[in-house]
Amino acid sequence: MIENISLSFQGIWGHKMRSFLTMLGIIIGIASIISIVSTIKGTNEEIKESLIGSGNNVVSVTLKRGSSDYAMEEGNPNGVAVISESTRLHLEKLEGVREVSLYRTRSYPGNVFYGNSPFNGAIYGIDTHYFSVNDYSMNYGRAFTDRDMQMFNKVVIIDTDTASSLFTGENPLGKTIEIAGDSFVVIGIASKNSVITPNINSMSDYDQYDSYSSGNIFIPIDTWPIAFRFDEPQQVNVKADSTDMMTKAGKNVADALSVSQIDRDANMKYEAQDLLKRAASMQRLATSQNRQLIWIAGISLLVGGIGVMNIMLVSVTERTKEIGLKKAIGAKRSRILAQFLTEAAVLTSLGGLLGVISGIVMSKVLANVMRTRSSISIPACVIAVVFSMGIGILFGLLPAVTASKLNPIDALRSE
Repeated sequence: MIENISLSFQGIWGHKMRSFLTMLGIIIGIASIISIVSTIKGTNEEIKESLIGSGNNVVSVTLKRGSSDYAMEEGNPNGVAVISESTRLHLEKLEGVREVSLYRTRSYPGNVFYGNSPFNGAIYGIDTHYFSVNDYSMNYGRAFTDRDMQMFNKVVIIDTDTASSLFTGENPLGKTIEIAGDSFVVIGIASKNSVITPNINSMSDYDQYDSYSSGNIFIPIDTWPIAFRFDEPQQVNVKADSTDMMTKAGKNVADALSVSQIDRDANMKYEAQDLLKRAASMQRLATSQNRQLIWIAGISLLVGGIGVMNIMLVSVTERTKEIGLKKAIGAKRSRILAQFLTEAAVLTSLGGLLGVISGIVMSKVLANVMRTRSSISIPACVIAVVFSMGIGILFGLLPAVTASKLNPIDALRSE
């Protein structure tokens, strides 16, 4: 085998230009497939990250009536209990769950002011776990403490968007914000560590994004009834152990809350937002569209394989006397067959390696030009090289069999 490989390299090097042109179809085909697969993988990762976030692994569990979110502005829903701290601790023990945060929220509350300036963002009543679960960091000031919760302190934390929109040119710390007629003191400024711009496809998406872009105000969850006059059921954010566990963790928490917190209205339930399912659906659409391109690129591999078969038949014709001499001194058919199959496999394998390198370079160039993400798939690269070797064996089989069947006397007489 080693001798056959050595002879193959000698033959390829002896006809460098012819060998390169023979490999060109393989190189183009493999390069096209690698670049397409890399683009598909990069697009899928981008879709997943745009919906889920980069490593946040957070699932929202909300209270629903039928198929719609329950609007807390309608008042406390009958038969739905407030989630206790003991229940929250129980939820953190469920499979796939790392940490659980309870919160309440209003978009466009309409009764929040700093001086005469109205606030048009969202207001959240949060527990001490919210910032950890949702990947927030304190930029200035301090976070809420257990004492803030227990003493119903009228304090707020704002994000950087709120700081720039309400407190232009001022230091917000220590300033007073009016919420529903009550004064709350700013004790901190926070920001989200990873910010992802959502896809806006409807007015609903725009309204939600606009509330986020206008900024957020956070107050202690136990102080919420002071501002909004009733102690409504909370919503839940669940941090899963991993991205792949998000669906399971969210479902486990939603099912546990639906059983333990709802006892009257059969139409009410807690439901987890299954972003992984939505991402998978979008990924399947993107992949199915690009799969057609892979088939088109595969045609060039077929053309390359035919080129290999053609050049190997030419090689058999050129080396007829050499084959006849080897058979005359005792070389078996299997030896001749192995030699030509090895040469075809080495030729296409080299083409496959060059195609992989070209494909990686091409995918990076396309990513920069089209401003998309490219993610190299190592298994795809390995499969491409093995596949190109298989093409060499497949299309080199006919020339190899032809060479092995030559009559040594006729071969030696050929001109």
